Amino acid sequence: MGARVSGPAGQGGATVDQNADINVTPFVDIMLVLLIIFMVAAPIATVSLRLDLPPARPPVGAVEHRDPVYVSVQEDGKLYLADRETSMDRLAADVCAATGKGAGCHDERVFIRAQPEVRYDRFMAVMNGLKASGFDKVGLLNEDIE
Repeated sequence: MGARVSGPAGQGGATVDQNADINVTPFVDIMLVLLIIFMVAAPIATVSLRLDLPPARPPVGAVEHRDPVYVSVQEDGKLYLADRETSMDRLAADVCAATGKGAGCHDERVFIRAQPEVRYDRFMAVMNGLKASGFDKVGLLNEDIE
């Protein structure tokens, strides 16, 4: 909006319109020019250094990662350790044999998976049997069947 301002007494009462709005167009033009300058100058400013790094080696005493042991519970009550059949009585010994660690086998991860038709009490019996044998890292495995 313009404001009407009266001139000095000698101008015969003529008024001058003043515009108080800021002209943004030059500001936008300057910002676009600066943006283009920085876009062109940024890749030039990066300095590449050639580094000759030694090859990566595992640290001394690094733990070898092994695949976890999978215990499968079938609908008919049979237990399988990977693809070998086992029983509740032999399960702890077979898991230790599958890990190949002997006395330190109780620190290994053991996953239990079951068919959807397996009764809950049968599944929990396997899990509790492993816990009672000293396997604290027991996990449940869910596989989506499509």
